[in-house]
Amino acid sequence: MTPATIELIEYAAAALGLANIALLIFRSVWNFPFGMAMVALYILVFYEERLYAEAGLQVFFFLAQGWGWWLWSRAGGEDDTVPVRWLDNPSRAVWLVVTAALCINLGWVMHRFTDAVMPYADSAIAGASVAAQVLLGFRRIENWVLWIVIDVASIALYINRGLYPTAGLYGGFLVMSLFGLKEWVEAARRQPVAVGNEA
Repeated sequence: MTPATIELIEYAAAALGLANIALLIFRSVWNFPFGMAMVALYILVFYEERLYAEAGLQVFFFLAQGWGWWLWSRAGGEDDTVPVRWLDNPSRAVWLVVTAALCINLGWVMHRFTDAVMPYADSAIAGASVAAQVLLGFRRIENWVLWIVIDVASIALYINRGLYPTAGLYGGFLVMSLFGLKEWVEAARRQPVAVGNEA
């Protein structure tokens, strides 16, 4: 693909991403179709930039978005917002250890077996993103905390690789993630009863 084509695809993906996160902040189940379209386009962009963990991550995101759409439709229906809650402390510790192990091992695989340009940074973002996406599917507030960290790291990586529209998108994601965290914390406080333990 030509650089101009990749750039056009990158801008389209960024626009879809903004719509995805805006709908997600307000706990709308309709965030998922926008997210699926966004990640499908980013597979091409990241593969062309030799960010293979990021490209593979988009395949995971596509599947996770479909799974999330199904879970959220069951939890609140397609016209309702879904309930959210915090993890308990033991669950947080498990998520942290598993996420760190995933990031380190994926980095080693990318370093050892590919020509990835930044295998450990790329893999840290990818591994943490997997954890954040699963937490999002289970409607856990911690997903926003993790996305904030991921957004900061992603901005630096994408600037380093010259992916300026994507770095800008992640700057927008960072602001929206801060707002999403605030919105979900307030939503959890307003909920009349606790939600069951799924994660």
